[in-house]
Amino acid sequence: MKRIVWNQLDQAQRAACLARPGAEGQAEVEAAVRRVFDQVRADGDTALRALTRRFDGVELAAFEVTPEEFAAGVASVPASLREALSQARERLITWHRAGMASEFEVDTAPGVRCGRILRPIRRVGLYVPAGTAPLPSTALMLGVPAALAGCDEVVLCTPPRADGSADPAVLAAASLCGIRRVFKLGGGQAIAAMALGTDSVPRCDKLFGPGNRFVTAAKQLAAMMSGGPAIDMPAGPSEVLVIADAGAPPVHVASDLLSQAEHGPDSQVILLTNDAALLDAVNDEVLRQLAELPREAIATRALEFARLVLVDSLDDAFAISNDYAPEHLILALRQPREWLGQVSCAGSVFLGDYAPEGLGDYCSGTNHVLPTNGAARAWSGVSVASFQKTISLQEVSREGLALIGPCAVEIARAEGLEAHAQSVLRRLETAS
Repeated sequence: MKRIVWNQLDQAQRAACLARPGAEGQAEVEAAVRRVFDQVRADGDTALRALTRRFDGVELAAFEVTPEEFAAGVASVPASLREALSQARERLITWHRAGMASEFEVDTAPGVRCGRILRPIRRVGLYVPAGTAPLPSTALMLGVPAALAGCDEVVLCTPPRADGSADPAVLAAASLCGIRRVFKLGGGQAIAAMALGTDSVPRCDKLFGPGNRFVTAAKQLAAMMSGGPAIDMPAGPSEVLVIADAGAPPVHVASDLLSQAEHGPDSQVILLTNDAALLDAVNDEVLRQLAELPREAIATRALEFARLVLVDSLDDAFAISNDYAPEHLILALRQPREWLGQVSCAGSVFLGDYAPEGLGDYCSGTNHVLPTNGAARAWSGVSVASFQKTISLQEVSREGLALIGPCAVEIARAEGLEAHAQSVLRRLETAS
């Protein structure tokens, strides 16, 4: 892993240090995704079959998981995993329910009552990756808030396995969330199918879920379509940034870095510390633990983009972190809560030595579908609100119109919109 002394870098070198992997090939990724969309737009299911054959090496006659396949898949999942998924679901429900928005009404003036109502998005499309590993946890992270929001229809796409089936653990997680429509589709073609609609796959109003660079680019392209679906956020390759002090256990910090590195070769891990000895100890511990991992080859490739950064102070570390805006931020500090006020840009924060990022990925209760690639500067992770629309309302009495109508007329005429003014004035004439 590359070691860096922050105060020895100029501005350009600092920007290069924090650059995400893969940016140099983004134009090619976007062009490939546009071709996929063009194919699906032109040929629908026929294109989906050809793309699945090409990218997944599987020939599928039908994409949707049948009730028989669903039942058999769920039954094949070990009871211990089904129980773990069930426990994780309950914690997700607890956390998401606590953060749900509420409807309200308020009198903004005598005779003028304004409010907000909540309505679920009618049809949502969920993407559950299964590139180098299936992610049943993502089915929970998306399915639980969709259920709490009350969405009328939930569609889930996940890549097929080599034998043409959907991953049983993903089906088990989907079943726990009440999801019944699952399609064996992956990558950009899955996003295109849910964005455009085909004979088999229904067109969705909003798309959710993380994925690789192609999936992220496909979601962004879908969101730019005229009349196209909304998306939850840019949620691409995973990343973690750890801020650690001299008391942080190197074995913990190293395991946190590796837990993200094993996601995929385009993941990024960064350590910021003001203790040079910890930097050396973590480096050694990463190499020791790396050799024990089943996904050593994948993690090794990701570590090419890793950064071990020595800073002058923890204040500097938080400034760097806020500029980077990590998906996951781990505060391996002795008094982590005392530093929480300095965090302004992060997808999810993990406090102290006993809150590994792995708990947030699976079962602490928070959602692991989070903004990546710096999007945490402005975007938030998935919540129940992500699956809802807020609709404002106003009810005005005759007296309320007389009270605030002149205000509207004044502003309308300042903007040169006389019809707006007249819509108020004609009512004022009849209200007196």
